[in-house]
Amino acid sequence: MVLTGEGYRIIDAESAERALDVLGHPGQPVDLVILDLKLPGMSGLEALERIRQDDAVRDLPVIVISGHATVHDAIAAVKLGATDFFEKPLNRERVLISVRNSIRTARLSRAVQALRIEIESRYEMIGTSPRMKRLYQDIDKVAPTKASVLITGESGTGKELVSRAIHRLSPRKDEPFVKVNCAAIPRELIESELFGHERGSFTGAQQRKRGFFEQAHGGTLLLDEIADMDLAAQAKVLRALQNGEICRVGSEHVLHVDVRVLAATNKDLSKLVAEGRFREDLYFRLAVFPLQVPSLRERREDIQLLADAFVRSFCKENGLRLKPIEASVYAALTLRQWPGNVRELKNVVERAAILSGDEVTVADLPEDPHASPFDDDHDDNGAPGRHPSPAAVPGLPDGQRLTLRAYRESAERAYIVETLTNFDWNISKAAVALGVERTNLHKKIRAYGIKRFEG
Repeated sequence: MVLTGEGYRIIDAESAERALDVLGHPGQPVDLVILDLKLPGMSGLEALERIRQDDAVRDLPVIVISGHATVHDAIAAVKLGATDFFEKPLNRERVLISVRNSIRTARLSRAVQALRIEIESRYEMIGTSPRMKRLYQDIDKVAPTKASVLITGESGTGKELVSRAIHRLSPRKDEPFVKVNCAAIPRELIESELFGHERGSFTGAQQRKRGFFEQAHGGTLLLDEIADMDLAAQAKVLRALQNGEICRVGSEHVLHVDVRVLAATNKDLSKLVAEGRFREDLYFRLAVFPLQVPSLRERREDIQLLADAFVRSFCKENGLRLKPIEASVYAALTLRQWPGNVRELKNVVERAAILSGDEVTVADLPEDPHASPFDDDHDDNGAPGRHPSPAAVPGLPDGQRLTLRAYRESAERAYIVETLTNFDWNISKAAVALGVERTNLHKKIRAYGIKRFEG
């Protein structure tokens, strides 16, 4: 009567068996269980144990109540996960406060879990190429260990995703994951940020501050852009890795921390070691298990999967109907060089989704600012079949060889004709696919004497 009077909807169960039936009914969602220990048939403690073993309801808050409470009963109930324990006669205000707090805490816990799942989905690694499959295998092997990992790769390849995957698959997954961008912290503050400081230890230190190592205690610390850390800070990081000991700036008190350190960089640390710009002992300490994240050029077969995922995520976040991607878009994206890797692809695809109508088309893609098929320099990992072989060049007699310039011009002409044919001579779409301005494409067509529908 008290709870009903406060606006709660109550479901009565005369026995533990009946209560378990109610909890097992998907049409009757329950936010809280108030469970008497002394019941006909199955006891309250047995029912509580059954609840905690059922994946569907194991996280429900349960308040245990008894008129014959003993210390043993209370301890047993708490061990089984009881949220609270009351003795009869009950205090009305205490019951209402406990019910209110239990439901609020449970809802907050569910919200946190949902947010955690959403955040993890944002950091999901995407790709089925051989290079990515090998990377997944290496992550699976090293994640359960305590080994330090050095993650290398070009900017935008997803080094942070790799570090989060290692943390998520490790025994520390429920502990903090702390990321530090060493390049973004001024040199004079890096030590304070990493290890903390005491009040008054330097100008502006108005209160004690916990550093990133303390914040990551029990969990994982990612030192991103580790190559930009100065030598003095490197020495203290080495000490923390070797002994698990840190010391706040302005303090002589040694703190012990349990932190797994991951490091990431887009630079060649071995070269920096040779130049005296990075400590050799720290390098070997970090590189217990090195991981190389492939560039997008090395995994072009993943571009379609990535583009689909980015468009799907963008439409969901902005409340838009899912926009399909025209097949020719994938071909156009595959031809690009992607110096900015997956991060650049994401930006390009999201911009195209904004500009597009009901479907993302080649015309929606922004011009490629980096490279063109007509440049002398091209990537070693360019798309297969990008330039035709000499035998495929029109008008080349058997056995005759071309000069490099003549071959390049012949290949360029043949590629323009092929692209124009693929896009039914839509100059705008062909120009986007080729990564050039429309005016530039018109000049090429005139220079090579290409006729409409040739090829």
